[in-house]
Amino acid sequence: MRKDKKQVIGEEIGDEPIKLFLAVEPADATPPSLHKLIKAYRGLRIDDFERFVGFFVAAGYDLDAKDEKGNDFIALIQDQRSADAYIDVIKTARG
Repeated sequence: MRKDKKQVIGEEIGDEPIKLFLAVEPADATPPSLHKLIKAYRGLRIDDFERFVGFFVAAGYDLDAKDEKGNDFIALIQDQRSADAYIDVIKTARG
């Protein structure tokens, strides 16, 4: 690939497919807010995840939800290679 060409992986997605992550419900005891954040993290690129967090907050979900061990979203993903940008989005949304 030429140096002046930017690699594009996947196409940009609209708001409605991003909002579908708000409908995902856990099959176990995971709090719904935490489950939705994890699924969106795993399924969305950072730009789309940032948009998702806006919809998430507007819908009244909890950015500070914790699992039964007391771990929030940041604690669960912080050791993953691509987590830093996603963590920044959450910290910014928390204010």
